[in-house]
Amino acid sequence: MVWTRYGPPEVLQPQEVATPKPRVGEVLVRIRATTVSAGDCEMRGLRVSLGLRILFRTMFGFTRPRRRILGQEFAGDVAATGPGVTWFRVGDPVFGTTGFGFGAYAEYVRVPERPRGAALAMRPANMDFEEAAAVPTGALEALHFLRRAGPLQGRSVLINGAGGGIGLFAVQLAKYFGADVTAVDSTGKLDLLRSVGADRVLDYTREDFTKLGDTYDVVYDSVGKSSVPETFAVIRNGGRYLVGNATVSTKLRAYPRSKGGGTQLLFGAASQTSEELDFLR
Repeated sequence: MVWTRYGPPEVLQPQEVATPKPRVGEVLVRIRATTVSAGDCEMRGLRVSLGLRILFRTMFGFTRPRRRILGQEFAGDVAATGPGVTWFRVGDPVFGTTGFGFGAYAEYVRVPERPRGAALAMRPANMDFEEAAAVPTGALEALHFLRRAGPLQGRSVLINGAGGGIGLFAVQLAKYFGADVTAVDSTGKLDLLRSVGADRVLDYTREDFTKLGDTYDVVYDSVGKSSVPETFAVIRNGGRYLVGNATVSTKLRAYPRSKGGGTQLLFGAASQTSEELDFLR
């Protein structure tokens, strides 16, 4: 699927393109499954803030995209290897993300064996291609934030937006790290959240977690929509307030509270690495 210009889904058009050849230190992956992520859609239509719009146009093409194929996440098998590759062999089942290199909306993608700002690892044996392709971006983002929160064993963690593409991994990882997890999302997602290990679930359409009188060691807002002052009020002293997609307003409103009290606001995108993806595997 070739990305012809910025705009609606119709700017993606199927075309025949040459199969890439792996260069030194690269593997060629035959893609068996890929995803359409929120990031792909935001990039395609430039549905981001004005500042990011200018940045993305500068990086990827001001009038039309220079990188012709979108898509970040993939699962497949190694079709060929370039000179110097030692970690992978032809036929290996793999999964990963290309990061801002994109290119996964295709039959083949060329990926560095040890990529920077991207990740490549052996596919989990207990997952099929479709399942594995949907892991890297969301799970790496969730892992990044939970690691920044410090040790979670025995701590109480609330995850807002827990049923989304990042939050669902955050629930499972927080439980793996030994936390007591409260998951917040809409009515239709509560049974799913219970099934992946949430200790308790809250329906945000019926109750506001900031008004229930409960406090937490860590609040992870994976969607960046929680109210800053109200959320700070339910975090115990010395706790962590983790915010995905933090806006400028959120940062400015949180700064004096982070500086003056024991609770810290933490934000910023994950640095995707193969080591972290292998941990997830």
